[in-house]
Amino acid sequence: METLWALSVALGVPFSRLVEPPVPAVQVIRAGEGPAVAAERADYVATLLSSCPPNARRDLYLIRAEPGSPRESDPHMPGIVEHTVLCSGRALIGVIEDPVELGPGDYIAYPGDVPHVFRALEPGTQAVMISENT
Repeated sequence: METLWALSVALGVPFSRLVEPPVPAVQVIRAGEGPAVAAERADYVATLLSSCPPNARRDLYLIRAEPGSPRESDPHMPGIVEHTVLCSGRALIGVIEDPVELGPGDYIAYPGDVPHVFRALEPGTQAVMISENT
């Protein structure tokens, strides 16, 4: 245990992170919420939704969906987290047992290594989805 403690101090990593892996959690940021930074010389505001952890891999997707049959996904590889920003329409997105209704500009992050769903509730629903493998 002393060796692990010394490693955590040397790496600047909390000890608990070395002995207990983090559990992916569902995170929702509604449109207009989150830490935002405005540009001084332009009508431009950047809102941080999720920072990329070191050594992570991300795939970016544009999703277009219509009401009807939902897209139910089987679990992906362990450690996959999906991040989705709804661009237009309304949708139920997230873990199959407890999806969250999102509107334009809303953000959700959820574990992709459990069954999950994307169900469009309005015609012309579009989203940007990032699949992250940490």
